[in-house]
Order: sequence, then C-alpha cells, then structure tokens
Amino acid sequence: MTARARWLGVTLALAAAASGAQQPANPELPPPQRGLLPSMRIAEPADWGGRRPTVPQGWTITSIATDMKVPRQSLVLPNGDILVAEGKGGGAPVLKPKDYIAGLIKARGNTAVKGGDQLTLLRDADGDGTYEGRWVYAKDLNAPYGLALVGNKLYVANQDELVRFDYVAGQTQASAAPVSVTKLPSAVNHHWTKSLAADADGRYLYVGIGSNSNIGERGMAVEENRAVVWQIDAATGATRTFATGLRNPTALAFEPTTRQLWAVVNERDELGPDLVPDYLTSVKEGAFYGWPYAYWGPNVDRRVQPQDDKKVQATVRPDFALPSHSAPLGLSFVPPGFAAPFGEGAFIGLHGSWNRDEPVGYKVVFVPFANGRPNGPAVDVVTGFQSDGKTMGRPVGVTVDPKGALIVADDLSNTVWRVAPAR
Repeated sequence: MTARARWLGVTLALAAAASGAQQPANPELPPPQRGLLPSMRIAEPADWGGRRPTVPQGWTITSIATDMKVPRQSLVLPNGDILVAEGKGGGAPVLKPKDYIAGLIKARGNTAVKGGDQLTLLRDADGDGTYEGRWVYAKDLNAPYGLALVGNKLYVANQDELVRFDYVAGQTQASAAPVSVTKLPSAVNHHWTKSLAADADGRYLYVGIGSNSNIGERGMAVEENRAVVWQIDAATGATRTFATGLRNPTALAFEPTTRQLWAVVNERDELGPDLVPDYLTSVKEGAFYGWPYAYWGPNVDRRVQPQDDKKVQATVRPDFALPSHSAPLGLSFVPPGFAAPFGEGAFIGLHGSWNRDEPVGYKVVFVPFANGRPNGPAVDVVTGFQSDGKTMGRPVGVTVDPKGALIVADDLSNTVWRVAPAR
C-alpha cells in the first residue's frame, strides 16, 4: 500500500467516525479454545538496518534517542523536555511447565538489554526536532513505569512504590533522592507495570495494578489489591480501591473534555487467538470489570473455580474492543488543536501478541472520539514494526507533545520515536 493510500484510509476512517459509525459495543465473541499449550508465535527480533516505522503521508518519523535501556513510558515537561522511564521488572516464579515454555518464547521477542532503572531526560534546545541533549535525570529506581507531573511535583510509579521528586523547570538532574508517597503491591509481581495518572487539580493520583496470574491460578489470596486501579491522596499517600476486575491496566489517562479516567487493559490468555479482546475503557468509581470470573461483560470463564455469580452479574462491559492479545501498553488523549486529521480521540501503543499464531498489534493506532466517547474504528498511525517474519520494534508508551508531535517509546529497538507533521 502506498503512503497516499494509507493516508486516504486514515482520512476515510475518521470521516466515517464523524458520520456516526460505531465500534460494536458488544462484538461477537468466538467460543473458547483450549489446548495443552496456547498458540504461541513471536516474530524474531531484527535491527532496523536504516529503515524506520511507517507513518501517514504528510507526517515524518525520526528517532530522537537510541541505545536506551528499555524505554517504557514518557512524559513531556512544560518546557518541552521529555522524561523517559527505563526499566524491566517482574520475575514471578513459574507454576507449570507450560508457563516455563511460554516464558522462553516470550523472552525471544524482547530486548536482551538490561533495564536501566532510571529516568532519562531528552532536550531539543533549539526546537528543530533534534534532541541533542540527553542526561540521566534520576537513577537507582526500581523498574519505573508510570509518570505524572503536578505543579512542581514529579511522581514516578516504580514496580514497588510510588515516589515523588521536587521538579525545577530546566533542571537536567533531580536535586535530591525521591520521597516515598506510598508502597505499591509488589509481592510475586506477575504483572509488574504500575501505570499512573493525575487528576486535573492534582489532588488524587491513580495507579493501575495488574493481576498476579492469568486467571487466579496462584490462588486469590495473592490477588489482594491486584487487578485494580487505586486512588491515592497526593498529600497524604492514603490509598483506596477505585475500580476492580481489570486484569492488567497498563496505561491510564484522563479524557480532556470530560475529565473521565480511561485505561487500556490486557485481558486473559489461553482461550484462543481471538479471545479475549483487550480493551480501552472508561474507569468508573466502584465498577467491577470481570477479572477473573468473567470477560467482556458477564461472559463466564469456566476455568475459574469457584465462581462468583454476583460478581459475574455485576461485571461492567468495556467501552471499546481492541484485538485479542495485541497488548496495549500506551494511552494518550489528543489535546485541543492537534494536527488534522487527528482531532478528538486517543493514541494507543499496541506492544504486540505472543498468544496466537498470526501476530497482531506491533503498531500505534488512533481511536476517534466524539463528545468524550469512542466514535468509530481504530485506525493505524504508526506501523511497519514487523516485516518478513522479523520484528524491528515494539511500541509501548505514547505521549502527545504540545507542539503537535507524537512520542513513541519502543522497548525492543530501545528507541524513542517522534512523529510530527512534515514542515
């Protein structure tokens, strides 16, 4: 497909969204498929070799930082500097031989670089799109992931603790060690990433905490305070559970017009290549989203015993389906005035599948919104991370630059990409 055809596809898809085309609220789900081993395929990692990801006509993509130490999420600071969280966490013990086999296969599709456990600051001093300045802003962290700036307070969600730095505009290195805000659940840490978002006035922080298993096979005792979104009082560190039943809420963000909290969630494995859809959803206070008892509304997962009928019936159906096993890890809403044709909506980084024979994900998509709600199918924005059975990159965090660029962290090639309108 030519660049012009790709751009035309984006424009037509967004036009369809504007005319009222809707993603099905309740997509038809196939019957579960179970076997001795799940379908597994990881495209072999390869160097970019002078190539780069593909973007629509009228846009450019450049690498603004290479040789990173597993970049995950990024944060654009008020002066235009970019902070990048680098790290690799987890390490839960395997339970069954198939878990060991799956772990080996998944590891083949990941970088061999050791996580940096640090924040790196990138600076484009003259505004020409080249980030010539690069410093380690903070080191000796513990698998940092979620980032948020509230006034002069920089919050970092490590895999075991939410911490805070005093931030001074223009500084290239933190002036002091971080202060603990609150401990985060970290025992076992089957899903280790801790996503983070701050509300409009900075009073509350929200942390996404993934489950300690696929479907509770380690026992529900180790799932206490897991598969949840916490609300944390920024001033006191007091925590409370805001929403439950989200298997792995890997990114959180507030929709700018309604100030509603949204999340992308990685759903369960081993029910077949097209089950269960990963999803984008609003996160409502007190809501239960199904895990582990049900999926995509009150569809019972019979593998989970004993069942909880009351929770199944109370399950909230997510707002927007993403491809099953596509592994959404990044979420960023478009601010007012972003370049056409990407008006109201959200960019999502799809890290890519392992639990299916035909890979899905490995790209950045845009979900159009209208009146604060999804309004049309997702459209491809940054693609070309795979070619001829090889994988050159895997997108994670996506962040919108106030200048109108999209920042994409790629934790396979250890690159930070910048997508911007061509000048």
